[in-house]
Amino acid sequence: MIAAVICGAGFGAGACALWLGARPPRRDLADALAPAAATPQRPVARPDSEGWAARVGTAVVPLLRRCRLPGAKLSADLCALSIPVERHLAEKATAALAGLLIPLPVTALMALAGAGPGWAVPVWAGMVLGAVLFFIPDLTVRQKASRRRAEIRHALSVLLDLTVVALSGGAGVEQALADAARAGQGEGFAAFRRALQQAEVTRSAPWGPLGELGSRLGVSELTELAATAALAGSEGARIKASLATKAASLRGHLLAETEAEAASATERMSLPVVTLFAAFLLFLGYPALTHALTGL
Repeated sequence: MIAAVICGAGFGAGACALWLGARPPRRDLADALAPAAATPQRPVARPDSEGWAARVGTAVVPLLRRCRLPGAKLSADLCALSIPVERHLAEKATAALAGLLIPLPVTALMALAGAGPGWAVPVWAGMVLGAVLFFIPDLTVRQKASRRRAEIRHALSVLLDLTVVALSGGAGVEQALADAARAGQGEGFAAFRRALQQAEVTRSAPWGPLGELGSRLGVSELTELAATAALAGSEGARIKASLATKAASLRGHLLAETEAEAASATERMSLPVVTLFAAFLLFLGYPALTHALTGL
């Protein structure tokens, strides 16, 4: 059994090497021709910020990068959370290694107790557990990125409302945005303040940095807002109407998402009740079924 597993692993490694050799990773032509200032900066891992899991799996990161990991969607989620790709891949490798090694001490303890299951069970259990733990960090990153984007959308809705109020009071566009960004708290408003400070330092319109922030975080509403505001120009009436329309549309989308999440939570709450009812029916029907089968 062990020889078969070793042969299968060797065959899989050889097939993976042939596939990587036939399709080596290539850089896109658009990324290669784009100027360095236009490409979004990728978070860089610092040695003092890495945990033990990232340090353990660092050696496997080049292999995972050659396997074209992570994908485009997961890379966007990592960029939204400001998590370096190398650190994430190292943590994935460490999690897979932990899954492979967890069954070994359990098997050793069972063998000492005289109830050893053999080598087939821990080998297969380690492979399955390693594969499951390999994808657990991806699910965690996606959930965190989804919560981060939802927070940014809620903060953007409040920012637009405050900006419209400030514009109605006679303030300019830049001043209204700055006052609205200073009025809020949280990661969303902090990101808005950084984008507005960048626009102030570069002496450019605030919609450019806000659009870049939306592209980096994966928030399409912020990118659309920047494009719409840039087309509206700097006139007070036109920009105020554009921002008011975008704020109303964003509130409608957020309300619809909240209602959908509430309906989904209500449906999930009924699942334990149905499971309990099914178990109760099984508990009542099992004796009768047993007597009927034994009486034949």
